[in-house]
Amino acid sequence: MPSTLNSLHFHGLIRSRFKMQKKAYHQMIESPEMLDYGVYLQCDKLLSCQKPLADLCTADELQFQIVHQVEELWMKLMCFTLVDILNYMEKQQHHRVITLFSRVHRLQRLMIDQLDVLETMSPKEYQQIRLQLGNGSGQESPGFRMLLKLPSDIWEMFERIYLDNNTLTVSQIYDEDYAHDHRYAVAEALVEFDEQLQLFRWRHMFLIQRSIGLGSASLKGRPVDLLQKGANKQFFPKLWSIRSEMTNKWGEEYGKVRPSIHG
Repeated sequence: MPSTLNSLHFHGLIRSRFKMQKKAYHQMIESPEMLDYGVYLQCDKLLSCQKPLADLCTADELQFQIVHQVEELWMKLMCFTLVDILNYMEKQQHHRVITLFSRVHRLQRLMIDQLDVLETMSPKEYQQIRLQLGNGSGQESPGFRMLLKLPSDIWEMFERIYLDNNTLTVSQIYDEDYAHDHRYAVAEALVEFDEQLQLFRWRHMFLIQRSIGLGSASLKGRPVDLLQKGANKQFFPKLWSIRSEMTNKWGEEYGKVRPSIHG
């Protein structure tokens, strides 16, 4: 009996000690020492943008907040860069347009890849976090709402500068007068932006499917599978339809079913 009591006392001390250590660790996580680097990045403000660790509804709520906050920061940078792109398009500084679009594309891929972190949550844990959102949903993301507004301005600028106020056609750029020139390169940058935006929406839809299911109702009572409609939207449809037009044209010229090269 004494040995059992001693064992229980020992384990009790270990648990008590770890509890004290955990509290100390959490204190260091939330309030680290601020040297020049941290001061420049305003890490004190940045690290206070999440719920206090003691108030988390589940341990996964911290990663849920951080991933989505990081996504908002990437979208802020992306929107800022797209506004610069509009400026450089108007100035016809084509190389700058293309290199900045390359940055945007990298940011888009980062946003897609980061969604993998959220799949480490179980559906049950997500339900606990979901209760903390009020009636909010990802559709209300300020960064994403801004991101959806910019493509129309980008296309209007593309028509004005690269289609010479519609005196040129997309077909001329891609087929009839094809020269793989700056017009083509910028058009393909737009296509890549559009494609990555669609991929993000599809990836997000699969995340929702894995978390709460597409057959469920959203926090606003709307079916979540409405996300599929958004995921199918093309922002630059003329740059996509040219592919089908060219393929059909070639099919008429060379035949849709051609002689086999086998044998």
